[in-house]
Amino acid sequence: MKFTATSKIFVAALCISGLSTVSAQAAEFVAKIGHLESAAQSRNIYLEKVAKLVNERTDGNVEFDIYPQGQLGNQRQMTEGTQLGVLEATVSPAAFLGGFNPAVSVLDIPYLMPQDTKQAQAIRDSAFGKELLASFSAKGVVAVGLWPNGFKEFTSNKPIDTWKEFTGQKFRVMDSNILIEQFKAMDASAISLSFGELYSALQMGVVDGQENPLDTIERMKYYEVQKNLVISDHGAMEDVILFNPTFWNSMPENYRKIIVDTFHEVIPDLVKDKAERVAAALETIKKNGMNVRVATPEERETLRAAIYPETKAAYIERAGDEGKKLVDLYEQAYAKVSAQ
Repeated sequence: MKFTATSKIFVAALCISGLSTVSAQAAEFVAKIGHLESAAQSRNIYLEKVAKLVNERTDGNVEFDIYPQGQLGNQRQMTEGTQLGVLEATVSPAAFLGGFNPAVSVLDIPYLMPQDTKQAQAIRDSAFGKELLASFSAKGVVAVGLWPNGFKEFTSNKPIDTWKEFTGQKFRVMDSNILIEQFKAMDASAISLSFGELYSALQMGVVDGQENPLDTIERMKYYEVQKNLVISDHGAMEDVILFNPTFWNSMPENYRKIIVDTFHEVIPDLVKDKAERVAAALETIKKNGMNVRVATPEERETLRAAIYPETKAAYIERAGDEGKKLVDLYEQAYAKVSAQ
């Protein structure tokens, strides 16, 4: 018998759910929630916290069983599994969902989110954020929230002391037209490579540099094969919390509200935890000899002005009228928080 990707995750989900039969009998609603990060990382730690709070606040009637580190499949399998009801929920990086829902690729646009955490949260809570979440309903899932997961930074084996020095350099990107346009606007070139190929590509000079969060740079030991790092905070890493609609709608409205509110409530602590991990990662990176500099606010504004128009146009070309509406809502929200 030949198993498809979806049937494989179905079997895996059934096997794993069998391990928690005793606890499942105690709760009226049990959700298997899969994601890719390890058990020790921020996403998993705060999913466990949400699970505990939701269970308490529903008098034990809602239980989340969290499966980190791809135990239920890769992200595509988990997203499709959530859509089909093989599992009840997943928390996915937005960057992995562009093929599933092109509208969410708006989050790939550089400098979309302000560094100020309150301003960034105001944008997530705005009409833009609500419309972005609503865009998932047509794809057969319920998006109940956005979770911040840090920012991307630039590294390279060539000098990056000024933005002009990016000219002619080759950078690895995920498969995203928006990110390709980002580097074009910087007079650099972008090569799409899988994450697993990146270390060797840097080591062998296939690409000069890359972009990733500091904790990823530290964890993957890119400091071993990269000389220079600029803390630019140019790319917001956002997670999307997705539920299966049948499961979601089977719960009473007050339980759904508790879940949404609890995911939202822990965001400040999640942001603080992530910041502490990033700071620790930066210390490790410095100790291992990378040349580190922090881009000034003026540099960031200059870079945003240079690359925002091109990346916005690339996004709208792909996402169409829905994308144009989201960008308009975003720009209204950004103007509002920037004026405060």
